[in-house]
Amino acid sequence: MNLLIGIGLTFTLFAFFFLLRAVRCTRRGRILRAGGSGLGGAMSAVLAGAALLLAFNYYSYGRLISEKVISSIQFRQMAPDEYEARLMISGERDRFYRLRGNEWQLDARLITWKPPATILGLDPIYRLERLSGRFSDIDRERTEARTVHALSPEPLLDIWAIATQFPLLTPGVDAYYGTATYVPMADGARFDVSLSRDALIARPINDAARAAVGHWGTVPE
Repeated sequence: MNLLIGIGLTFTLFAFFFLLRAVRCTRRGRILRAGGSGLGGAMSAVLAGAALLLAFNYYSYGRLISEKVISSIQFRQMAPDEYEARLMISGERDRFYRLRGNEWQLDARLITWKPPATILGLDPIYRLERLSGRFSDIDRERTEARTVHALSPEPLLDIWAIATQFPLLTPGVDAYYGTATYVPMADGARFDVSLSRDALIARPINDAARAAVGHWGTVPE
């Protein structure tokens, strides 16, 4: 990150240098030199902005070195097909959400790196995106109200959003969703949510959760 910040500040200085040079050349009537300096300043400003944007986003996401538990979630039934979800993230206050249905899912934004960005030695990063509930019955899913909760505020400039919408402008950035398979909700059930480099995995960690999962082969014990 120090390298990214250093690159950003260096190109910022270059941008100011070219700007001042363009102003001096314009005053002396050297229009071609002024245009060249202006172009150099614009390119330096773009590179500085890109480096500083990447550094800011890198700090705002969590780092992913290997598969790790990023959160735990526990459910308390409030009414038929309505649960209170307690989301527990290390270093943060517990969050409580109401979910309708009988299954839940957690989504995250994932960013990994490919050439040329790999030369920076950056770790993959992630940000929890949303928590949602659904009905396993298709007819009820179509007709009854669902619940979806945002887990992170949308930043003004987000490298993930830019990379997904304008991939040609972000070479070296691989941005995609990581999604945990829908898992059943049950009163008292508690799950750990692990994140690998390409997926979220929900694992039951108490008897209520294991009983709810039952024969679901998609959720590893």
